[in-house]
Amino acid sequence: MKNEKALLFILAAAMFTHIMDFMIMMPLSPSLMSIFDLDAQKFSLLVSSYTITAGVTGFLAAFQIDRYDRKSLLLLMYFGFTIGTLACAIAPSYFFLLIARSTAGAFGGVLGALILSIVSDVIPLERRASALGIVMASFSLASVFGVPFGLFLADFFSWHAPFMFLGILAVIIWGLMLRFIPPLRTHLDGGHAVKKPMEILSNIFGQRNTRIGLTFTSVLTLGHFTIVPFIAAYMVGNVGFTNDQLAYIYLVGGALTIFFSPWVGKMADKHGRLKIFTIFGSLVIIPILMITHMPPTPLWAALIVAGIFFIFSNGRMVPSTTMETAIINPESRGSYMSLRSSVQQLTSGMAAFLAGSIISETTSEFSAEAKALVNYNYVGWIAVFFSLVSLWIARKLTVAKGS
Repeated sequence: MKNEKALLFILAAAMFTHIMDFMIMMPLSPSLMSIFDLDAQKFSLLVSSYTITAGVTGFLAAFQIDRYDRKSLLLLMYFGFTIGTLACAIAPSYFFLLIARSTAGAFGGVLGALILSIVSDVIPLERRASALGIVMASFSLASVFGVPFGLFLADFFSWHAPFMFLGILAVIIWGLMLRFIPPLRTHLDGGHAVKKPMEILSNIFGQRNTRIGLTFTSVLTLGHFTIVPFIAAYMVGNVGFTNDQLAYIYLVGGALTIFFSPWVGKMADKHGRLKIFTIFGSLVIIPILMITHMPPTPLWAALIVAGIFFIFSNGRMVPSTTMETAIINPESRGSYMSLRSSVQQLTSGMAAFLAGSIISETTSEFSAEAKALVNYNYVGWIAVFFSLVSLWIARKLTVAKGS
């Protein structure tokens, strides 16, 4: 299609706000746990609420997402996400914030699936990993700019400020979507009959390939998201970071991967998605174990480990996402990607809750306000187990015709 670069830019910008909105909660954990007097379980609920509602709405959206023009749904989902994010900006209490996070997640989860579906519809498979690498570079941009800037706003003003910034930015991006994204109806042009909900579920769960794909998503998420929500708290309470130094983790990690993500996409298109996924899916085990077993460590050494974790994690996400966009036909892709998002978000919530149930707190030798985490090393071994299982499942995925 014409103006592919403009489309990818707008989609990447929308994905940036969605990812930053989700990621900013984790480095704010020391502050929020102190302000609202939260333990690990209550904070994990704050994180999980976003992913759980995203999972529920993702499941419900699967029955409608392929019936309508992609642009119309994109505008609707992004509008709801914007309202939820602005509600976070004015939240006066833990309960209000919990509701606002749930609202943002309800729309944000569908938004992510919709963006991946649009890229997959517009970009042919032989160039798709490169295109997804560009869009998924927004993860890195959220790290290198979004999170450090959000933490700066939180330190200079209050924890509300990052969400206000995101809400205002989202309003601008919504206007760009309305003005510059054309109608997206290629998935409707085949004259396929509208399916009933049970037909949609039967079409997806009745295929071995898509069942394996959803299992792959779940296992890969467990191999990643069990450790991520508590990295910031662990670095402050156990490793010896100050709250101000947390921004360096996301700055360094994001800087290393912001250009790395498009390169991984090109390598996946050139050398094969499974091969690149296997390489990075194996390498990521090293920094997972190093982070979750890290003793008090100099800042520079901890940042090297965190940077390696960001690179290898991103390296497995680009090819794995591309692999999943290719296992189902275009007319059913939106439904599948929405269900995939639902599984991913619900599993993320389950992973965060599981980790929060295993972890306990004790007094930190570095900070009177922060708590040291106990049993985080066990969470690391759980992440390694699921990461290894994902390497095995990936080999069972096959490409669908017309994908």
